Amino acid sequence: MTTSEPQPEKTFFGHPRGLSTLFMTELWERFSYYGMRALLALFLADSVTDGGLGLSQDTANAIVGVYLGMVYLTALPGGWLADRVFGPRRAIFIGGVIIMLGHISMAIPGGAGFVYLGLALIVAGTGLLKPNISAMVGHLYDGEPESRRDAGFSIFYMGINIGSLAPFIVGWLGQNVNYHLGFACAALGMAIGLIQYVWGGKYLRGIGANPSNPLSPAEKRRVLQWLAMAAAALAIIALAAWLLGVLDLDAVTFFLTLVAIVVPIAYFAYILKGKHGLTPDERSKMTAYIWLFLAAAVFWMIYDQAATTLTNFAATETDLSIFGWEMPSSWTQNINPIFIIVLAPVFAGIWTRAGTRVSTPFKFAIGLTMAGLSFVAMSVAASVAEGGTKVSILWLVLVYLIQTIGELCLSPVGLSVTTRLAPAAFSSQMLGVWFLATAMGDSIGGQVARLSDGGTSPAYYLWSGLFAIAVGALLFAFVPKVRRLMNEHHENDAALIAKEGP
Repeated sequence: MTTSEPQPEKTFFGHPRGLSTLFMTELWERFSYYGMRALLALFLADSVTDGGLGLSQDTANAIVGVYLGMVYLTALPGGWLADRVFGPRRAIFIGGVIIMLGHISMAIPGGAGFVYLGLALIVAGTGLLKPNISAMVGHLYDGEPESRRDAGFSIFYMGINIGSLAPFIVGWLGQNVNYHLGFACAALGMAIGLIQYVWGGKYLRGIGANPSNPLSPAEKRRVLQWLAMAAAALAIIALAAWLLGVLDLDAVTFFLTLVAIVVPIAYFAYILKGKHGLTPDERSKMTAYIWLFLAAAVFWMIYDQAATTLTNFAATETDLSIFGWEMPSSWTQNINPIFIIVLAPVFAGIWTRAGTRVSTPFKFAIGLTMAGLSFVAMSVAASVAEGGTKVSILWLVLVYLIQTIGELCLSPVGLSVTTRLAPAAFSSQMLGVWFLATAMGDSIGGQVARLSDGGTSPAYYLWSGLFAIAVGALLFAFVPKVRRLMNEHHENDAALIAKEGP
């Protein structure tokens, strides 16, 4: 008589099989997001006769910046809805459906109304999907070492950047056939992601099936009352602006930028000052997290200008001809994800081998400094272009390489540290808080570019880069203090910045 031994659980590159489901879902969601993003600024500023909306470049940049900011701002209520109403797993599915409908709306050639409706739907859907899929990745590693969690997020991040290659397809269709056909392709990508998510749900081991802290009936009534008051306040503000004659696109983008700044400030005050039963350890970690949050906001303020100022530079100041063939300017946005795909496994290995010898705040300081250096390089490229000759695409390759190194030091590590430092009562919501850093940085970046003649001058790139480098240097100096707040007592980080800096 023989007994069959249990078969070992299948893995995904040595990680839990559920990572493959979340990896592929995020890949296709990012395909839809980055595909549409590659076209958005070009579409908004293109003439109506050429299929665009005919907006000025400054206004188009501001709209794209605020749109990117709002995509990440809604991650906060998206995380809250998962914690209190849907559960992360259902929130991801609902969000994906809403995103798909948003891209379908943009694919309809019916004018600005369909475009702005589509952007609003994508903003709402991404807010539900984005923080919760990252939170579920974190829960796959509950009880495992920090280094393994960091490596898992780096693999997950590689999936994001495979999806980010969408401009090869979506960008080409939009620029060479029809913008709306490109948007339709983005909708198809999200549909594929949804099908894959439902099919691969069996590998998630029940993670995220239920809300961690469901609303009571009394709480539901209070939430509905607050929503009604907020809607009424927004309606009054809009009516007043209309009566005063100041309700235009630039005013709306400025207002939304203020929202992107005020919301994180208010939310950190709510977490730290509210009565949520935070332990002293959780409170200390949240204080440390604020340092990392502000560093991330400055990083994204520079990095996400790939969709605006860098794409405009590619379209107007860069020689994109290759043996007589003109490469679509949207394709330059593929340079970064190609570098990510190549380098993400390398960095995953580096962080695994380094273990606790290189801390999170030290990685953040490196990432921020690299972002600043990338814009210093852009200032040189812009100076060369001022002579009237289009510059080599190698300048953009250099800029994106520097940014990629910075991104791999900060972004996947930021996702990981957020799940690690999150207070128990704010598990999914904290991923929303992490994305608020992107919301703040993107919104401010769009406004700064708009107020700086579209962000095209060498001085604009230089001063933006030097500002990021200065903030990075400040974070380097305070690494020991941030680590103490995080209750990390390991040595190293350049011998703890020459044994206890400031």
